[in-house]
Amino acid sequence: MADDVPGTVLKRERARDAVLELIESRSPGDAIPSERALCTLLGVSRPTVRAAIDELVAAGLLVREHGRGMFVAPEKITQELISADLALSVPQAAGAWSSRLLEFTTLQAGARVGRKLRMSPAEEIVYVARLRLVDGAPMAIEHLHIRAAFVPGLSARELESGDLYEHLRDTHGVHVHEAVQAIEPTVVTRAEARLLEVPELSPALLFERLTSDTTGRPVEYVHSLYRGDRYRIVSRLALGPAAAAAGLVRDGHHPGIPPGDFAHGDPITSSTRGDIQSGS
Repeated sequence: MADDVPGTVLKRERARDAVLELIESRSPGDAIPSERALCTLLGVSRPTVRAAIDELVAAGLLVREHGRGMFVAPEKITQELISADLALSVPQAAGAWSSRLLEFTTLQAGARVGRKLRMSPAEEIVYVARLRLVDGAPMAIEHLHIRAAFVPGLSARELESGDLYEHLRDTHGVHVHEAVQAIEPTVVTRAEARLLEVPELSPALLFERLTSDTTGRPVEYVHSLYRGDRYRIVSRLALGPAAAAAGLVRDGHHPGIPPGDFAHGDPITSSTRGDIQSGS
């Protein structure tokens, strides 16, 4: 199926969400239905199911075992990075950012997205897939799910230019306040590689973000794929009180930081690969 056929991105997205729903309802090591059974269950083609499965295998959520089938992968180890005030600010990223719409439609939230946005699966969301570009070069593929009731009349133009959160505030009266975001490494599928203009299975960063407004209501659920060769996240971590006594030795060490490297409380900047700093 060609990537430019209308609805192709949305079909892959819905297939991915349906398989994720199966994964989340099972335990590590449990089997999931075969590709053929999933085609029948979801009413989509074999290539669409395979693309969704490939993405979830690359993300470490499914394991293929030759001759046996597909199984839920072991749980991932999660390490939170939290600043002293329990929040990390997001500065503006470098370069001139723009967007190109791949999909733009209104549809029912479904079970998984509805659960994340704390809304009925039958309620409507605006689903948007867009290619994000920096200085004209493709940088990321974003899949946005926004409560339709919050953004009546949301236009394609708003999603192609400017800052989305500024549009939500100025045009729709939605004031975003905070977001919880997870980041992990993955690789791109063939379809994603074509959009991002990189080789298939190139390294990438997978972002999942849930954004809430000033009243605590979830506004937007996003998962995005950023090029691993061009994008970088930088975090400044406070590892102890500024006035800590020099030479103080504590048992253990911070996860991810080899023991002894920062014994004198020196500041640390940690980053992943690439050359562009994080931003929305």
